[in-house]
Amino acid sequence: MLAFILRSLWRELASGELRVLLLGLIIGVGAFTSVALFNERVHQAMTHQAGELLAADLLVQSSSSLPEAWKQSALGMGLQLAETTSFRSMTLAGERLQMAEVKAVTRGYPLRGRLLVAETSGHSEQPRQTPPERGSVWLERQLLDRLGLKPGDDIQLGESRFRISGLIIEEPDRGGSLFSIAPRLMMNPLDLPATGLLTVGSRAEYRLLLAGDADALEVFRGWIKPRLQAGQRLLGPRDSRRELTSALERAERFLGLASLVSLLLAAVAIAMSANRYARRHLDNTALLRCLGASRQLITRIFTGQLLLLGLGGSLIGLLFGYLVQHLLAALLAGLFIQQLPPPTLQPLLLGLLIGLVTLIGFALPPLLALRNTPPLRVLRREMPLPRLSRLAIYGPALVVLTGLLAWQAADWQLTLLVSLGMLATLSLLTLVAWLMTRMLQRVSPSGGQPWRLGLANIARHPEVSIVQLVAVGLGMMVVLLLILIRTDLLDAWRATLPFEAPNHFLINVQADQLVPLEKFFRQKNHSIPVIYPMVRGRLHSLNGTPVDAESYSQPRAKQLIQREFNLSWMERMPTSNRLVSGHWWNRTDERGWSVEKGIARALGIQLGDRLAFEIAGQTVSALVTSLRTVAWDSFEVNFFVIAPPGQLDVTQASYITAFFLPPGEEAFLARLITHFSNITDIDVGALMQRVRSIIDRVILSVQFVSLFTLLAGLVVLLAAVQSSLDERIREAAILRTLGAMKGQIRTAIVTEFMVLGAIAGLLAALGATLIAALLADQLFGLSYQGNLWIWPVSLISGMLLMGASGVLGVRSVLQKPPLQQIL
Repeated sequence: MLAFILRSLWRELASGELRVLLLGLIIGVGAFTSVALFNERVHQAMTHQAGELLAADLLVQSSSSLPEAWKQSALGMGLQLAETTSFRSMTLAGERLQMAEVKAVTRGYPLRGRLLVAETSGHSEQPRQTPPERGSVWLERQLLDRLGLKPGDDIQLGESRFRISGLIIEEPDRGGSLFSIAPRLMMNPLDLPATGLLTVGSRAEYRLLLAGDADALEVFRGWIKPRLQAGQRLLGPRDSRRELTSALERAERFLGLASLVSLLLAAVAIAMSANRYARRHLDNTALLRCLGASRQLITRIFTGQLLLLGLGGSLIGLLFGYLVQHLLAALLAGLFIQQLPPPTLQPLLLGLLIGLVTLIGFALPPLLALRNTPPLRVLRREMPLPRLSRLAIYGPALVVLTGLLAWQAADWQLTLLVSLGMLATLSLLTLVAWLMTRMLQRVSPSGGQPWRLGLANIARHPEVSIVQLVAVGLGMMVVLLLILIRTDLLDAWRATLPFEAPNHFLINVQADQLVPLEKFFRQKNHSIPVIYPMVRGRLHSLNGTPVDAESYSQPRAKQLIQREFNLSWMERMPTSNRLVSGHWWNRTDERGWSVEKGIARALGIQLGDRLAFEIAGQTVSALVTSLRTVAWDSFEVNFFVIAPPGQLDVTQASYITAFFLPPGEEAFLARLITHFSNITDIDVGALMQRVRSIIDRVILSVQFVSLFTLLAGLVVLLAAVQSSLDERIREAAILRTLGAMKGQIRTAIVTEFMVLGAIAGLLAALGATLIAALLADQLFGLSYQGNLWIWPVSLISGMLLMGASGVLGVRSVLQKPPLQQIL
């Protein structure tokens, strides 16, 4: 049996019977695998880049010194280590005092990213992985200016004096703590005891930085978690900043969506090719039935062929995808900060699984229907392929494929939205195609006009026309959707972080400084930023029940309960926020809380719940009146919890604002800090550049991924044209026998396919626009304005592609004698 299956499979491959199906499988698996491999490598690189904001791959943060046993265990697991100790202290230069963020670093810091230090103001910066020499310190320019010092001068810290030996130009994990309240001073940890600043009860933050192999990091993560105590946290790249987390989440969704649409196109192409293959084997199957072959034997033959074809085609597709992603990585090597990490085996195994599941799920059902072919077809060749319920044969495949899509995209919401959009588009295409064939039944082919014959052909083969229109429309819709994602949605994402987005935060602004600060901005011809009040409070109770960190299982929820919230009040909602439920206050005497949706989900807070915050020894209680989403990567001033004006008048507030400082305006900032000595400036420009870098790399990745998806779309188009090729060739040969000219046949075919292509193009544009708008609103949190150019482009593309494919598909009938084609 196996030998017979192999011989028949080889014979049909050699004769071209299975070439379209094999091509669809190879392109589908190759496109998906190349996308999955490249996306995985890009994601690993972006996560590694995100680790620069921690200066490590993983870190343990503690309010007390960390046990030596933890460090030895990490070393035993093959991890690299570095340590930092941070605290705030006053520095002294002559009669000038200034608060500083002191940070003692060990050799090896940073493990990720760059620490750039200029030895003197006149020398270029150099990367360093060793601490300052004993007796010397490095300062940020801001601290140097405030104290009126220069490199080489002395500065007093605690009971010790140090020489300023360098300027800190770039510190990788500086952006990971937005609300640090003073400029940086970096020192050697061996000098700490002499300062006398760290004693029993001193407030300091101890960090153990780790880097190394991902598996070793996971082993350490599992080992350390049960040993963490109160005041200790385990942080990864995603925990460093909410702005970066938001960017990475969007990146994953964009790249996951690209993989998703490639796989959908592969499934459509395979289903179309398999249906044509089954129809072409009706006669052979009927002959086998006449010779005594049982249904079970026919099932084994075609199932065996399909499995062998699936295994071979999937392996070729895997090799193709692996080579393509290497070529792509080589082309983009210079655009990434570091070399892309090597791929893992998981995408290859998943690609093989998807190839087999897709082929079996979408190609096996029509082949199984062949076993019901009646032997009578040997005499009556007009008998069609036995019918099976499409829901019954494709339903399980769709369920399995949807599960694989959700697993690969790691996002059920993304998969659900795209799947529902595809289903809606499929239903609309089917309905329109059915209505079109019904309407064209009134068109008579008589009159000698070839275009009438082309329109009549659509109605004469209603089922074939419906299948072609649906397949082409669905394929075009997916390609257009990816184009919209690559252009409109990614541009909208980039627009959330424009060039003039705020890159400096001012904190510790006092109430009596509001008017002078606005006056200062006005006098210096700078736009006056919006200034927000801020008080700190701890969540006290939820619906009258005191909150307890131990009652929450999620680490993030525990951390939120243990920390103090930055609370604010305002009349109008910030522009970077969007209301998702409830209402914003519309009365000056209204009380309530507006809570960010993510934190509400983490803490189990719902609309209408009563929250009580403890602020300066007093409790403020109100109902949750609205939930908001916050664009954290906009770098605007944002808050988890907001109240209406007047509700938080229980303590004196400080104020915070953010503004854009153009390059070359450093003198303005220096004058501002000198004039308002208590105000602290936070420069987040470096962090913004990192987020922009992630956005640019995602956009570049999606642009290249779209090439693979376009290739898969062309296979769908080829399969759709091939699905009715046999009938078209036979009809064209009969027309030539009856005296029709080549030009008339060509015109009829072009008319038929161009009409199908035009309708498919318009409906594809509609479906792609609606799905893109849905994804932008519900998934990516972006504003989608739509794009008018997609309608004419889709219409013309559909007409040209289908028209050209139809002519190319039957070109042989215009070159060979009709008798040869019929026989």
